[in-house]
Amino acid sequence: MGLIAELTHRCPLQCAYCSNPLALDDRKAELTTDEWRRVLGEAAALGILQVHFSGGEPMARRDLVEMVAHASSLGLYTNIITSGVLLTDEAMAALLAAGIDHIQLSFQDAAAPAADRFSGYRGGHAKKLDAARRICEAGLPLTANFVVHKQNAERVGEMIALGEALGAERIEIAHTQYYGWALLNRNALLPTFAQLEHVNGVVAAARQRLNGRITIDYVVPDYYAARPKACMGGWGNRFINISPSGKALPCHAAETLPGFQFPTVRDVSLAEIWVDSDAFSRFRGVDWMPELCRACDRKEIDWGGCRCQALALAGDAAATDPACAHSPDHHLMGAAVTAADGAPLDLVPRRLRTLSA
Repeated sequence: MGLIAELTHRCPLQCAYCSNPLALDDRKAELTTDEWRRVLGEAAALGILQVHFSGGEPMARRDLVEMVAHASSLGLYTNIITSGVLLTDEAMAALLAAGIDHIQLSFQDAAAPAADRFSGYRGGHAKKLDAARRICEAGLPLTANFVVHKQNAERVGEMIALGEALGAERIEIAHTQYYGWALLNRNALLPTFAQLEHVNGVVAAARQRLNGRITIDYVVPDYYAARPKACMGGWGNRFINISPSGKALPCHAAETLPGFQFPTVRDVSLAEIWVDSDAFSRFRGVDWMPELCRACDRKEIDWGGCRCQALALAGDAAATDPACAHSPDHHLMGAAVTAADGAPLDLVPRRLRTLSA
């Protein structure tokens, strides 16, 4: 259904919950414009419907407008997932001319002080507000994304109010998902159960109040779950994720899994990757599942949950997702919650050379 095009890992923000890998791709390793154009053509030929230009910050690529125009000419629905800090009047006009269909705008908090502190970008929140105005004035549908964690959960009501005031047609309230930089910072980000209950209540009330006017998507943290989520709609079921250097991944965090040789679009076509590669077929469907999962009546609903989470917590990518209450490793979720309770709030910011310096 969708191609997630991670154009670059470069980003002016330093969000500690970023799902990008700790080993970020260098600019010199990024696919060229011509390589991306070929990939987009292969995506359209394969029957993919949507392309989501992501990153890092996709607007850090000077050829983004050219890629949007090419994707649009191929009949692909085009979406940009952006921080908005680079979305100037000129950039907005160019994207409109290129045929952009939708823009998702990310926010770190409801007001400038906390948002700018968390993103590490002074003045960033004000630029996001300007970006939201430009998107709405252009007549494009706006999705406002808010990532929730221990350090901002009390302000979720203000976040929803901000999305409403900005004219968003969709608001996403997403608890941090613990991969990449977020996993590194988990103790400082994982909310308490009381915070989760607060967010649950605020979202439920807002959904009722805004029903028919604004759609609110809500993503809960797996660490309090009894059942796993269908990560990316199931491994190799709906999405192809292309990293900045061209690796084709079933999800954005799959590079953490050992024992895989993820194909690159520099060497193999998207069709071959989707149909024939071990990387996309190994955890596709239900045959790979442990007996516990194969016997479950939800196996074709959650598709076994998240392989990256199984690795991160249970040490085995083929294990039952510890988010499932039936998993023998489910206690690891509670142990993580206990470790995070009262832990220091210090964060490791996402930077290209934070860990290599």
